[in-house]
Amino acid sequence: MELELGAVRAFVAVAEDRYFGEAAIRLGISQQAVSKRIARLESDLGLTLFYRSRNGADLTEDGRAFLVHARALVGIADQAVELLRGRRRALRVDVLDTRLASIDLIRGFHQAVDGVEVDIVTSDGFRSARDALARGAVDAVLCRVPGPLDDMIDCVPVHLEPVHLLAGRGHRFAGRERVETAELAGATAWMPGNAEGSEWAEFYRLLGAAFGIRIDTSGPHFGYEHYVETIGSGGRIGFAGEGTRLPWHPDVVQIPITAPVPVYPWSLLRHRQNQHPALDLLTRHLVARRRPLDPAHQWLPDADHAAFTRDRARP
Repeated sequence: MELELGAVRAFVAVAEDRYFGEAAIRLGISQQAVSKRIARLESDLGLTLFYRSRNGADLTEDGRAFLVHARALVGIADQAVELLRGRRRALRVDVLDTRLASIDLIRGFHQAVDGVEVDIVTSDGFRSARDALARGAVDAVLCRVPGPLDDMIDCVPVHLEPVHLLAGRGHRFAGRERVETAELAGATAWMPGNAEGSEWAEFYRLLGAAFGIRIDTSGPHFGYEHYVETIGSGGRIGFAGEGTRLPWHPDVVQIPITAPVPVYPWSLLRHRQNQHPALDLLTRHLVARRRPLDPAHQWLPDADHAAFTRDRARP
């Protein structure tokens, strides 16, 4: 019996994301294709690897036993491919999540600059960025930078993304074209995806503290589909970046916030010893399109102000 690497890779993705739909987004294939690969793998092995339920896919005992070896197989395969790519490999960019505004920044670069191959990577943002850059696992990371960096890592501010309000159609804000930030004082925003210790969780904590908004991070977090469905079915509100690709729901509206506009700061991180020929091209492309902070009309945490108010960085 020979294992198909694509099926093993799909197994690892589902095991880590718990949802076939999430795994499909990570792999860049359809959910049906993921299901077929898992079914074939289970058939080849003669084992059941997952228990399926409305709450996602959980590993069986056999699945947990196989996961360690599956990750090793995928890792060895990726290393072999990387060695063959040699010096002309694609530019590896960590975008945090393929449904966020960061993916549009990289897509714009790929469309504007001919002859540059790009590999998209997702991880834990700032928490994993420094180590990944130092090891050369990625060439660039797009994330918010909440704290100090190593001397060998450059931080280039590239994008300020307006934050929007999410509300169900029955909510008092639902019929509004925009909502002023002051009107949210005393409200509770439900943000179950705000992982403890993450830079985005800190951003929304600071936003809440600045304007008297309670941020409820209670979970569990079952993914974007569940998040939007829950907002639409109850009286809760939430936040999302303007560029976030949320699943459409008939009972959820997305409303711009003004006076001031909260903006989420995206920066490009790169290691100074990284000599990838496309890295400077990416940096110049993003910097050239960056809009400056407007302190009179936009809100940004104090810790992020310095990077976005100084002169445009040079690669």
